[in-house]
Amino acid sequence: MIKVAIVGSTGYTGAELVRLLSHHPEVEIVALTSQSYVDQAYEEVYPSLTGQVGLSCQAQDIEALMNEADVVFLALPHGLSVPWAQEAYRQGKKVIDLGADFRFREVQTYENWYKTKHEAPDLLSQAVYGLPELNRHKIRESVLVANPGCYPTASILGLAPLLQAKVINPKKIIIDAKSGVSGAGRSAKLGSLYGEVNENVKAYGVATHRHTPEIEQEIAALLGMEAEKVKLSFTPHLMPMTRGILSTIYGELLENLQISAVELRQIYKDFYDKEPFIHITEEDQWPQTKWCYGSNHVFIGLTVDPRTHRVIVTTAIDNLVKGAAGQAIQNMNILFDLPETKALERPGIWP
Repeated sequence: MIKVAIVGSTGYTGAELVRLLSHHPEVEIVALTSQSYVDQAYEEVYPSLTGQVGLSCQAQDIEALMNEADVVFLALPHGLSVPWAQEAYRQGKKVIDLGADFRFREVQTYENWYKTKHEAPDLLSQAVYGLPELNRHKIRESVLVANPGCYPTASILGLAPLLQAKVINPKKIIIDAKSGVSGAGRSAKLGSLYGEVNENVKAYGVATHRHTPEIEQEIAALLGMEAEKVKLSFTPHLMPMTRGILSTIYGELLENLQISAVELRQIYKDFYDKEPFIHITEEDQWPQTKWCYGSNHVFIGLTVDPRTHRVIVTTAIDNLVKGAAGQAIQNMNILFDLPETKALERPGIWP
């Protein structure tokens, strides 16, 4: 059995890790940490998980926890993962960081966008960006996996076939994305209150959102370019729903290129052939967030607008599963040479 510890287990992402891993046939959860609920039974924090784990929350003792676990999931805010990653690397343990601390190859990019000094820039070169559909061979050989952000997951998966096929201009990409409120985390915030969110839609982080450079970095990697040579416009919106991300991507076709929606759809089907979680919809069938609610599945719809000479792609994921905990477990399965779908096979919940 793989012994698993979850650091930051009482946030929404941590709870989703517990929910999914508690039914993983190859996993034993040995430790759940929390800052706010030390010594409290986990099922008291999340009654929905009564009878699933039988553990209490413990303090965040790095050395003791590392001794117990084969793999550690870090569900922490940015800036807090470094000590854990350093100790794990020292001990040769595997770490999957669901925060932003190891997603960037250039320390300056992280420090500029997150306004935080990185305390272990030497470890950035050891981290692998954990998007399995693009990097599974690198993930398999790694010990430190940087789990992608939720918006970048939806955006990069929607863009990757276009970029590899070289049919759009990589400097003229627009991403309009919507997310459920759970993406803001469990802590009390004015903007997440029911009275603020219900019957309301708002843009936020306009032209400044921290996921922008993450998407640009991975687009550049696909194209074999330096990250600073890729520029895109990314605007996220908060929706009055609990879960889900819907990203609509606009790409300008290269000049004089003529391609039909049928041809483009085949490019996507070929690119994601045999990918168990990626589903390309048929003509005039557009993804909905409810299709993947509570699941690790991804739905991608697309068309060509000949009038504007643009490609339009829409991607739907669950921000807490494929956008966080589910993808982290998919990465763990790869690290331990298990089928990627293990504990993630279930479809979304409808309605």
